[in-house]
Amino acid sequence: MIDLPNILTLSRIIVIPMLVLLVVLRTPVTDLLSCLLFIAAGITDYLDGKLARAWQQLSDLGRMLDPIADKLLVGVCLMVMAGLDRLPYGSLYPAIVILSREILVSGLREFLAATRVSLPVTKLAKWKTGVQMTAIGFLLAGDDSAQMLSIGWLPVSIIGALLLWLAAFLTIITGWDYVNTSIRHVNKSQPDIKKDVSKAIF
Repeated sequence: MIDLPNILTLSRIIVIPMLVLLVVLRTPVTDLLSCLLFIAAGITDYLDGKLARAWQQLSDLGRMLDPIADKLLVGVCLMVMAGLDRLPYGSLYPAIVILSREILVSGLREFLAATRVSLPVTKLAKWKTGVQMTAIGFLLAGDDSAQMLSIGWLPVSIIGALLLWLAAFLTIITGWDYVNTSIRHVNKSQPDIKKDVSKAIF
């Protein structure tokens, strides 16, 4: 079902090519536009879930697309900035941690889905997402945009890098929580598996 929440989710995927183009052009104006477009995409991430719950329009399509759209948006932005050497102050390393965690959690979700166990998003994970999105917004804008807006005194790149390091720290914590949760579910399912095997043998 294509309703407004799902349209908002799809919009995050649709804007990715435009966002990449703006980042690649690498001028103060396009840097600012890429930041604003990314912020708009981040707002849709907040609105789609809120509206879906408020209007009781939760759907399997929305549950499938939402994490895909989020991971594509974040992953593509980080990879493009890494390729253009736009991750200053060693922020390439937290970017690697963040992308690795996203792959890990996606794999865990896929495995647990096969056992009909969901992996709920924790409050700390939501904070991580907020810090991460803010960091990417600052890094997309860059110091040139700040100069253009006559706020060159604001250390935009430094703030973005520091926030990305903080996001990576939160990423490690939340990733570890997800791994522990997954292990608990696997251990709980082991007795049932053994029973099924013993029945098959005897």
